[in-house]
Amino acid sequence: MTKKYKPLLDELGVTYPQYLVLLLLWEHKTFTVKELGQQLYLDSGTLTPMLKRMEQNQIIKRERSMQDERSVLITLTAKGCSLKEKAQDIPIEIFHLSGKNQEEFQALKDSLLQLLQQLTNT
Repeated sequence: MTKKYKPLLDELGVTYPQYLVLLLLWEHKTFTVKELGQQLYLDSGTLTPMLKRMEQNQIIKRERSMQDERSVLITLTAKGCSLKEKAQDIPIEIFHLSGKNQEEFQALKDSLLQLLQQLTNT
């Protein structure tokens, strides 16, 4: 699946996991590292180096929370925000590459969400 995304994401200069972080930040603006890890099912050992690379590329900003020094807040930079417009057609392009119709795609999505919920409840 990530092979299909790669040429599209190369144009943005991000990897697939970085794209997932961006999707969350475009929708919710601010997350702690812990919250991102929970949303993406990634541990901090995987997530922290990726976030550092994104910060070096000036896509995100990491800063300590004023309320809790142990928490690191992740927000988008202007560059990170500008990538949203460039990425807006990616889901549509992936949908077309899948060869599925809207109903098949929705049924698959629903099944995957149900499976994910079952796995997280056990």
